[in-house]
Amino acid sequence: MSEQNCLVSNDWICGEYVRSRSQELIDATVQHVWITAASVAIGVVVAFPLALLARRYRGFAGPILGLTTVLYSIPSLAMFSLLLPLFGLSASLVITGLVLYSLTILVRNVLAGLQAVPEEAVEAARGMGYGPARLLWEVELPLALPSVLAGVRIATVSTVALTTVGYIVDYGGLGTLIVSGLHSDFKAQVLTASVICVLLALVADLLLLGLQRLLTPWVRATRTPRIRRRPASAKVAEAA
Repeated sequence: MSEQNCLVSNDWICGEYVRSRSQELIDATVQHVWITAASVAIGVVVAFPLALLARRYRGFAGPILGLTTVLYSIPSLAMFSLLLPLFGLSASLVITGLVLYSLTILVRNVLAGLQAVPEEAVEAARGMGYGPARLLWEVELPLALPSVLAGVRIATVSTVALTTVGYIVDYGGLGTLIVSGLHSDFKAQVLTASVICVLLALVADLLLLGLQRLLTPWVRATRTPRIRRRPASAKVAEAA
């Protein structure tokens, strides 16, 4: 009875709300996840050739990085308004906006990873007869992978938060519940949807961190071992 009263008293924490609105929460969470995943995946596909272009032709690096920075600085409401004539009120509108926002992080990290590949590794591969494509996929990209995946992690967490802005066109996932709860002063809905959104960001970051460690075992193997301090008695014995 007390749990039902939490709805009447409009408490922040209310188990009855979670039970009675569980399907609504699940639907919003699923929408949030697939919009985030689609945006980051498309962002990676778009960012990779842009980073390759910026590395191959130095003259394009400044304009590409500058353009992605400008796109990231556009307020979300203005961004969606500019894209509205092209996509209408649809999930594509939100995904396209999120892809454009993710490029500033992804392009920079992919480019930084490729530029950090040791020149001696590249020269050794060329000496073994590697062509440009094979050199990229078998040497440069694996060595750049830690930086690339770090960028994907940052972009994913950022996109989880930005997806909530999609409430403007009713494709905001948990953001739609948060804003709806704010407008109706429904405290339990606001807090529950906000907590789930934070948990999604944490889980996504942990999963990508695990994937990064799985795909780059050499990063852990090449870490410098910690030097063990020798006891003072041993130093005195050697001096004697």
